Amino acid sequence: MWNWQNPDWPTFRYDAARLEPYEQQFLLSSGEVLGAVHHVNRSDRDQLRIDLLSEEAMKTSAIEGEMLDRLSVQSSLRRHLGLAPDSYPSKPREQGVSEMMVDVYSNYSGPLSHDILFRWHDMLLSHDRHLETIGAYRSHEDAMQIVSGRLDRPTVHFEAPPSHRVPAEMDQFVTWFNRTAPDGPEPLRALIRAGLCHLYFESIHPFEDGNGRLGRALAEKSLAQNIGRPSLIALAFTIERERKAYYDQLERHQKTLDVTPWLVWFAETVLRAQQVTLERVGFFIAKTHFYDRHRDQFNARQSKVIARLFKAGPDGFKGGLSAENYISITGTSRATATRDLQDLVEKGALTRTGELRYTRYWIKLDREG
Repeated sequence: MWNWQNPDWPTFRYDAARLEPYEQQFLLSSGEVLGAVHHVNRSDRDQLRIDLLSEEAMKTSAIEGEMLDRLSVQSSLRRHLGLAPDSYPSKPREQGVSEMMVDVYSNYSGPLSHDILFRWHDMLLSHDRHLETIGAYRSHEDAMQIVSGRLDRPTVHFEAPPSHRVPAEMDQFVTWFNRTAPDGPEPLRALIRAGLCHLYFESIHPFEDGNGRLGRALAEKSLAQNIGRPSLIALAFTIERERKAYYDQLERHQKTLDVTPWLVWFAETVLRAQQVTLERVGFFIAKTHFYDRHRDQFNARQSKVIARLFKAGPDGFKGGLSAENYISITGTSRATATRDLQDLVEKGALTRTGELRYTRYWIKLDREG
């Protein structure tokens, strides 16, 4: 029996007291994220938003096995946020997910409606010529199943309600979402509401495709409404790192209405996502200070390598930057690479560890700002 076949559907059961410590920590961490963002110069905040939103766009697609072009995503985000565009072309797939992310970010406070969901679906999948229905709920007669394995012996992980039930199910879902909002007649705590919202939506699976990405967007909208501002947390980034556990939890809890373990898992994931965001904001601030300290100190080769190191993110190059990496990135000779790297160490831009062929270089960041 799937959860939607239970006579009590969609009355989910859970232990609210068990979630309370997570709710308290969520509010505390939300304040920390907001405070961290305020430490970013106003002129740099747009770039920070693009960095965080592009990472989420990339990862929410990666969860579904779809790899996007980062530069195209960022170019699309700049345009949809009304910022000065860059010269990089934005491709249809990247443009669609970017447009949806900006819509979720910009219009988080408004009530949910069918039209909003249709608009998001159209943004996300208007490039897909293989879908029967785009910008509307599914209407095909075939069973909507999540399967894996061989074609002749598939494993059915979940079967959603038949298409003819979807309009009524989604009426009920949209009503529930708006009634449980902070200003609704039956408000729910932030993590409980977002966790239920995601599981509830995924269990209806109302669209032909894109349900996972839309379900995560709804969780983001829900969290943003509860804290009264765009959340900007690395939710998809964190889920993508725990993709197997995510699918296992969904599969397990689409067979029951007792969902406390799902809500605990989801709450822990959101709290980890907030910490990732704090790390990323800290990294962004440290990067800004780094360039302020070393303005006009690097040659073209050094600038290219430093940019690549920053592009690798807070964790940097796996195992550190080697002289071979430097030669590969710049196409220069070993003697020039050695000279450039020594110069960067002397200027305090890089630190060096190891000796001889085990020598590695790391960006030297001022984390204190």
